[in-house]
Amino acid sequence: MTEKPVAGMNFEEAMAALEQVVGALERGEVPLDQSIKLYERGAALKAHCAAKLAEAEEKVELIRAQEGRAVGTTPLEGM
Repeated sequence: MTEKPVAGMNFEEAMAALEQVVGALERGEVPLDQSIKLYERGAALKAHCAAKLAEAEEKVELIRAQEGRAVGTTPLEGM
């Protein structure tokens, strides 16, 4: 399993790493101390993915607003 820093991952890398973490935890084949570390990494990966998705949604809504189409979220701050 890769230990690339979460902050340096793109969405696809983070999702793949999160799937690996979940798989390892579900199999239950890792010692307790490693399970805790995996859980912490999984939480960080989940938060990173959520932030990347929110960022993408904001960009889409900004594009839609520029096109004069209805938007479902508030425009980016300062825009």
